[in-house]
Amino acid sequence: MMYHQMPIPPRSEHLWRYTPWPRIHPTKPDDVPTADDVVFSNDGPQVLSSTEHSQNTQGDIARAFLQAAGGSSSHMSLNDESEPVHINARASGHVAVGHLHLDVKGSAVVFLHISGEPEWVGLHITGTLHANAHLAFGFINELDSNTKFLRCEDWQLARDSSLEHATLSVGGFRCKSDVRTSLNGTGSSVRQSITVNADGSRHDDEHVEIHHHHGHTQSDLVMNSACGGNSHFIGTGLLTIAEGANKSNASQVFRNLLLSQKARAEAIPELEVLADDVSAAHGAASAPIDGNQLHYLMSRGLSPEEAESVIVNGFLYDAFSNLTNKQLLEEMRTRLTVHLECELKR
Repeated sequence: MMYHQMPIPPRSEHLWRYTPWPRIHPTKPDDVPTADDVVFSNDGPQVLSSTEHSQNTQGDIARAFLQAAGGSSSHMSLNDESEPVHINARASGHVAVGHLHLDVKGSAVVFLHISGEPEWVGLHITGTLHANAHLAFGFINELDSNTKFLRCEDWQLARDSSLEHATLSVGGFRCKSDVRTSLNGTGSSVRQSITVNADGSRHDDEHVEIHHHHGHTQSDLVMNSACGGNSHFIGTGLLTIAEGANKSNASQVFRNLLLSQKARAEAIPELEVLADDVSAAHGAASAPIDGNQLHYLMSRGLSPEEAESVIVNGFLYDAFSNLTNKQLLEEMRTRLTVHLECELKR
């Protein structure tokens, strides 16, 4: 369905409850501005080729809008890459849009870093993991603090393929992410971790869907946020296990650390289980810093600011603890460390 044919989704849909479509749209909901390109580049031997925009909208208004707005569209094929692939996505101008498709037939580690100072940027990432393919994917959002950001991702996993997906979100003023993974074959699996550091009046809405369409599939989702100032973080997760997808194993955990009285955090896990012989679990917690931990660190000579920083650092690092790929784990933690050190110096 084309964008102009779609009704504006109501706030009764939990996907759009906390960030309604008119709030994340770059102008007015009935307008489709002509978008500048998000420029993709990489320094390795892998080829980023231009391609036509994906037609995969899944009947979703955000994906249909990105399709209608145009922008750049790139494709990369990956086959048993020996070194990590670093893709830089640079955005500028009033409205910028980029589409990227990854086709994975072997084993690879990919990092996508988006930066720039546009007023609004949209990004649609699609990925196909063929049978027995393995991808470790790290996404780093370091956009300007005044940028609105819309991100959609769609991953398709075939038999015995695996995806480790890590997100570090520290950029943008108002961010809306919708990441969906379909486990389409027996033995496929996804491990997903999301770390969000929110301060000031930053608004970050992370929505994750993982769909188990076959049995003997596994998923693990961990989402941690630290919220200061009057920032607002929303984490929503939907795990579905289809009828007959027995022996599936699924879990999701949300943890929010509130650093000020005005900071807000929402954690909304959701399970839809139609099979009988499965393991499915979820949990969520939001709380301020433990006073006993703060007191212990201060009794060891740290100032209140230093003690709080140590606790926040450890909490955010822990979101990546479910990752097993060492290159992905080290790079994401390094990026997080650099960001936190810069924050501490401000």
